[in-house]
Amino acid sequence: MTKSNAPVSRRKLVQGAALTSAALVVGAPPAAAADGSTATAPAPTADGTEPLDFTEGSAAMEPDRTVTSACQFCNANCSLSVDVRADRVIAVRSGADDPVQNGNICVKAPMMAELTHNPLRLTHPLIRTGGRKGSEDSTFRRATWDEALDVIARRLLALRDKGEAASVANRTTGRLPRGAGSLVARLFALLGSPNNTDVGPVCNDAGGNALKATFGLGNFTNGYGTDGATGKDDLGSADYYLLLGTNQAETHPVTFDYLLRGRARTGARLVVVDPRRTATAAVADDWIAPKPHTDLALALGMLHHILDQGLHDREFVRRWVLGFDELKAHMAASRYTPEWAAAVTGVPAATIRRTARDYARARSAALFCNAGISHQLGAFDTYRVLTFLAAVTGNIGKLGAGCNFMHNTWPGDLHLPALTVRTPDPGQALPVGPDYFAQSVLTGRPYRLKALITQGNPLISSANTEKVKEAYRRLDFYVYTGLFMEEAAHYADVILPVSSPLEYDGVYMRRDDRAIRWQQAAVPRCGESRPDWEIWIDLAHALGRNDRRKGAAYWTDAFPPAWKDYSVLWAEFVRHTPGMGGMTERRLRGRTEPLRWPCPTPRHPGVSALYQDHPSWYAAAVSLGGAPGQRFLTPSGKIEIFTRSLDRNLAVAGHRALPDFYTHPEVTGAHPTLAYEKRFVTSPVNPQALTHPVRLGVRGDGAVHRDYPLMGMTGRPGVAHFATVTHWTPTGARLNGIRFLQIHPATARRLGIDDRDEVVVESPRGRVTATALYWPGIREDTVFVPNTFGPAQRLAEELGGTRYEAVNALVDDQYYDNLSGQQAYKCFACRVTRKPS
Repeated sequence: MTKSNAPVSRRKLVQGAALTSAALVVGAPPAAAADGSTATAPAPTADGTEPLDFTEGSAAMEPDRTVTSACQFCNANCSLSVDVRADRVIAVRSGADDPVQNGNICVKAPMMAELTHNPLRLTHPLIRTGGRKGSEDSTFRRATWDEALDVIARRLLALRDKGEAASVANRTTGRLPRGAGSLVARLFALLGSPNNTDVGPVCNDAGGNALKATFGLGNFTNGYGTDGATGKDDLGSADYYLLLGTNQAETHPVTFDYLLRGRARTGARLVVVDPRRTATAAVADDWIAPKPHTDLALALGMLHHILDQGLHDREFVRRWVLGFDELKAHMAASRYTPEWAAAVTGVPAATIRRTARDYARARSAALFCNAGISHQLGAFDTYRVLTFLAAVTGNIGKLGAGCNFMHNTWPGDLHLPALTVRTPDPGQALPVGPDYFAQSVLTGRPYRLKALITQGNPLISSANTEKVKEAYRRLDFYVYTGLFMEEAAHYADVILPVSSPLEYDGVYMRRDDRAIRWQQAAVPRCGESRPDWEIWIDLAHALGRNDRRKGAAYWTDAFPPAWKDYSVLWAEFVRHTPGMGGMTERRLRGRTEPLRWPCPTPRHPGVSALYQDHPSWYAAAVSLGGAPGQRFLTPSGKIEIFTRSLDRNLAVAGHRALPDFYTHPEVTGAHPTLAYEKRFVTSPVNPQALTHPVRLGVRGDGAVHRDYPLMGMTGRPGVAHFATVTHWTPTGARLNGIRFLQIHPATARRLGIDDRDEVVVESPRGRVTATALYWPGIREDTVFVPNTFGPAQRLAEELGGTRYEAVNALVDDQYYDNLSGQQAYKCFACRVTRKPS
């Protein structure tokens, strides 16, 4: 592999001639790595010289300036050097000198410019003038920002003045610039609504919830690259990688390449658990393919074997683990042997025993999980058992180990100065999970949602899409903010155009390991678009000029106009957020590597491995509220597997501190499942919200599989796409504009389906179309249907493709993790037939 740690010259502009190690192992074609990553330096010619770059010396192609930015399509957080000529991006290259990035970027990085220079961008505020909500025949007129914001402000204040502030909700998304969510929370506190939700239930809240319950913080525990406190490599130094439900080669290609380089040095074993053979599984030493939605059984089987065979780390458990005796007794009394787990998962008992033994005996073993675990009915409990595996084997609080559960957001808000006015009592939030919004609109339980603002595309990401569409049609008032006229925009009363990431200064965080970069604006904003944090500050001022009850100062004093300068806003966050005292703009701008939170002082190196027995961690822990010398930020100061308090709290919602097995009722085999009660209780994991308690262990009958014999899973189409936004770029539409249904050839032939046939996928909720793709690397009882496609995506059709209905029309919103709110996208009963010609 060509190394690229030297400064990048114009001669090295061409991408794609050199492959990453991940691509070389997979055997990708020369121009593109299978994991999507590319190296900036072209391969040398036969005589050892570099090939010419024929743009060098060009009057038109020499940049006026080069700015430093960050790619925001995934959590790899790649540094970018963006060349600009006449306010147009002419090149996007890897930033230099980051040893994790190693000169790599993936296929998505240049697509950042395609978001910026895109004829489909929303450029002005719009107000609805006619048409049925949701219809492409909906009509809108151009409005000024003040006019649009005044319309929103008057509608929100009218609801507040009627005592219905709680009927106003906001749904954020991962695309928000860092800190915008804190401004949303501030405005909702002043309004008096509790229903400001984040992207977590659609993304990966459950992992963070479980980590917090066990260790004290809801964050990815270890870091990519060098640990600043010790000067040693962190995750690249592991000698065992266990990846469950995460396809990092396609979802986090550049950081995955870093792991593979570490693996090449250490000889680490790589084990991938996934019902289908992904690009990640293709480079693994061992691919384990359990039945969908049975990872909890696999984890319990591994844990049983470790404890039964005495493979746990006795000294670490003695010093740092609370509740081990209760766990050991629970597992000894259970039937959760590897043989039992084999019957549930379809994975041989010998494989489960070997995996448990190898994990427990490794010098340092790193667990990685992503949406494959989060998007399950028992996500919180599954993650909890995985934290037990790390805890009892001593794989926490040390380099090259940990529970690296993807996509955890910042722990709590980025803090701003305290409000100086008395705010209303917000009352109880709607039940956890954004898909409950539809239930609230349609049924009025526990109360009716009337006004909604979104920063994402709920008509693609929400489960049971047809039901969600009907709810959005019935909403009294809906505000869509976004880059394009996506599906949700057609339901809006007001549309607000947002700026793309290359159009503003700010920070971007690799939420995985808490690593933060500063990014510079490369080009002017598109049309009259504004970045999200400015929109919320301006909305606060619109509320001020329209509020006859509380007056303007109530709003405007809380949202100083100076905060519209992100440098000023970031300085406020640094001053007021625990653990951030060393993360100044000046320091971030001066680094080629990102800086990891927590970082309490200007001289602190930042924390790579949380809970490490090292002075740098103890200093950071104190800044987060820990006592001097406290290692774990739990009430006891230890890892909490079982406490009576935790057990009582979880019991309110039908769970216990020591989980038992259950799964989705649409998993084949009639396994133990659950039933939801009609009443509401306060969520023990998200105490600001309500939830339905459950009864666990209800026997499933498998009746649904008489008509729908297969199990379906959803997930990202491939490395070219991130959420829905990449479908609006020419590259995304060209590279992956077809929805390929991955189906085992034996299953397809039994159903009379040929490779590349057009097919219909049906579940008890709805139907979608796709193109069959024979894929021997998937279980015969399972099909994989990519998500993120939607009917508003025009580019695919213009390239001769199809506008697809959202795949979540197949998914049942009734079944969700009642602790974290996670939706169960990873299993639904379905059938597949050839599409009639």
